Amino acid sequence: MISLIICTYKRPKSIENLLNSIQKCTIKPTTILIIDASPDTRTQDLIHHLDLSEINVNYYTVNDDHRGLTRQRNYGISKLTDNNEIVAFLDDDVIVEPDYFEKLIETYSIYPDAIGVGGIDLKDNGYCRKLVGVNYNRFHFYELDGWVVRESLRNKARKIFGLMPDLQPGLIPEYSNGRSTFPPNGKTYLVEHFMGGIASYRKQLFDHIKFSRYFEGYGLYEDFDFCVRALPYGKLYVNANAKIWHHHEPSGRPDFLKYGKMVVRNGWYVWRVHYPSPSLKSKLKWHAITLLLANIRLANSITGPDKKNAFMDYLGRMIAWASVLINPPSINYKPD
Repeated sequence: MISLIICTYKRPKSIENLLNSIQKCTIKPTTILIIDASPDTRTQDLIHHLDLSEINVNYYTVNDDHRGLTRQRNYGISKLTDNNEIVAFLDDDVIVEPDYFEKLIETYSIYPDAIGVGGIDLKDNGYCRKLVGVNYNRFHFYELDGWVVRESLRNKARKIFGLMPDLQPGLIPEYSNGRSTFPPNGKTYLVEHFMGGIASYRKQLFDHIKFSRYFEGYGLYEDFDFCVRALPYGKLYVNANAKIWHHHEPSGRPDFLKYGKMVVRNGWYVWRVHYPSPSLKSKLKWHAITLLLANIRLANSITGPDKKNAFMDYLGRMIAWASVLINPPSINYKPD
């Protein structure tokens, strides 16, 4: 059976939508822990008034000592009291398909070496089946197992400069910055990382590692870091039949300047956790990708619809890029 931890911050309506979708699942978590770091009582009031007769919900509020995604997840882990073998994590702004938990559990049964299993996000997924007789230009499209997705501007730019890896999604090139999305084709893939907002792990893993406190607050790339540190303990898989819809609720997210800084500085950190001593070529590629993507955001600030936020994102990335040259994060940071 499976336990579920949901960390939330100022998103009562999202929590309501998620819990309603879980109540429609074919297999439901036997225990759901909601770890709420909101400064108000709106989520708490909502939980107390919802009809949750189909599920077992345990609600916890946390203070500043446990506020922030990775701290809240670790707090939730510390509150697990059942003997369930699997612990799942969902972001508070997702909706699950009715067979989501069924497919997670099924994957662990088929792959007993699995230490973690992730799912896929259907919202803005972009993949469609290949049409017979149609020639898909590899510059404009990426193909995987009979499915295709149109390449984004950033991926096309990376292809021009030879900075796009020829690897399956979920695998990590030596210069990081690989692909992460899969088509809804029902297949299961062996991976090195998956998205933390639709993740699950065997409970025994938490006897060895916890979520890193390096990722304070919003926690960008904390999932990448945790997956990399989980690899010595077992295999990671993504089941493309375990599907959710991630609605990316804007409330609770950092401003664009801070987000831009996190993209680069946290990105550098997780890259070097996995590859502590990359080759000179890989170092140059990482920096080239960082500068290329930053300049795409600069171009967005001139031609795009959201010019101010795009520029603040660009500025944050450039500040963080300079900072990793002068004062890079310590990869010996205590990981819990």
